[in-house]
This record gives sequence, C-alpha cells and structure tokens, in this order.
Amino acid sequence: QVQLVESGGGLVQAGGSLRLSCAASGRTSRRYAMGWFRQAPGKEREFVAAINWSGGSTYYADSVKGRFTISRDNAKNTVYLQMNSLKPEDTAVYSCAGQPDRGRQYYTATRRYDYWGQGTQVTVSS
Repeated sequence: QVQLVESGGGLVQAGGSLRLSCAASGRTSRRYAMGWFRQAPGKEREFVAAINWSGGSTYYADSVKGRFTISRDNAKNTVYLQMNSLKPEDTAVYSCAGQPDRGRQYYTATRRYDYWGQGTQVTVSS
C-alpha cells in the first residue's frame, strides 16, 4: 500500500505562482511514473502533467505547457508541480497519482493509476 499526500494549494491572484508537493509513504517503489490531474466543479478530471520513474522525461497537457513544471526527488519520495503565470481557468482540485511505469503511452490514462492523493485546492482569482 502507498499513500500520497498533496500540499501547497491556496488562493492566488492571476499571474501568480504556487508550488504543489506530493509526498509518498508506505511501500513505495522508485519505478513508478507520477502524474498530476485536476478537476474543476462540473467538469471532467483532466490530465495536467506526468514524469517518468527516473525523472528524465516529462509530459504536459497543452493548456499548461510553458507555465507548469513537474519534477521529482526520489530520495525524498516527493513529486512537485511548479505553477507559474496562473490563470482563473487553472482553478481546480489538484491530485497526484502513481502507476507502475510502462511507458508514456499510459501517462494520460486515469484508469492506469493505482494510487491517488486526497487533492489540494488551487483557486486563482481574476
């Protein structure tokens, strides 16, 4: 069993920045791809970003490309999402998730993720 806990959400003005953290505990494995997803009220959960098990490859949704950066520190069992130039449409609950790394073709597929955090609220005011 693996537990994921997100932190770092909050209320910011448009154009501001936040850094989200996702700490893993339990029976963790280094060979897990990690992803960030978000869900706004009344909308489907959408993929935001993913990083492979080693941290050498990253993948982003077009809507956040150039503004968000995903990274990981395996020694600390922690994944990060640096969010810059935030927009009101970024407002959502952000969740981190993990899956055994079988390649990037699975990174955007919600059903492939085995472990999920509780989510952290990000609100961007206009």
